[in-house]
Amino acid sequence: MPSFTDPQAVARYADGPPKQVPGFHALQKMAALLLAERVPRDGCVLVLGAGGGLELKVFAEAQADWRFVGVDPSAEMLNLAQATLGPLASRVEFHEGYIDTAPAGPFDGAACLLTLHFLSAEERLRTLKETAQRLKPGAPLVVAHHSFPQSEDEKARWLDRYAAFAAASGIAAADARNAIAAISSRLPLLSPEQDAALLHAAGFQDVELFYAGFTFKGWVAYKPPQP
Repeated sequence: MPSFTDPQAVARYADGPPKQVPGFHALQKMAALLLAERVPRDGCVLVLGAGGGLELKVFAEAQADWRFVGVDPSAEMLNLAQATLGPLASRVEFHEGYIDTAPAGPFDGAACLLTLHFLSAEERLRTLKETAQRLKPGAPLVVAHHSFPQSEDEKARWLDRYAAFAAASGIAAADARNAIAAISSRLPLLSPEQDAALLHAAGFQDVELFYAGFTFKGWVAYKPPQP
């Protein structure tokens, strides 16, 4: 598991996701396209787990007039985000913390990539509800994170596939095996059905799966329009 406070780990952060997340760059591009379906040209997007700045950079380069609010609990990762963005950082308002730290908005859209799997089901639901409260009616939310079947046999099979992808992408086989042990024991994992149910329970509608890469899944969902 990555450490988001260790300076050396933070410095190496950008090297990890492309080797661990199948289709990582395409995932970011798809997220930007899904947001652009509803976010206006001059819109403002809330990005949770914005540390590192990788998706922020993709979003900012795709939409020259969008503004962003980026929230992350790690000051070190927010510093990395600013360095990653360079001049684009002038279009981002950074906040250290969690969803409660985010301004009230309302925002034209939101994204939370590779973050929600760190939260328990209860905290995940609360975060989704708080995000919905900060969105304009009809606004999109794009999420993606670890989400795969949780029966003992299925869990083991999918984690083996995760490790195989990481090893094939250049991560040492021993490190890949250690990673799946950490994921299995330390992350509050949910099944895709449970994740979709949480989005509905938080008040989102039209929940659609748009991405599946071994242990990772991604959904787009929408705050209901005003009656």
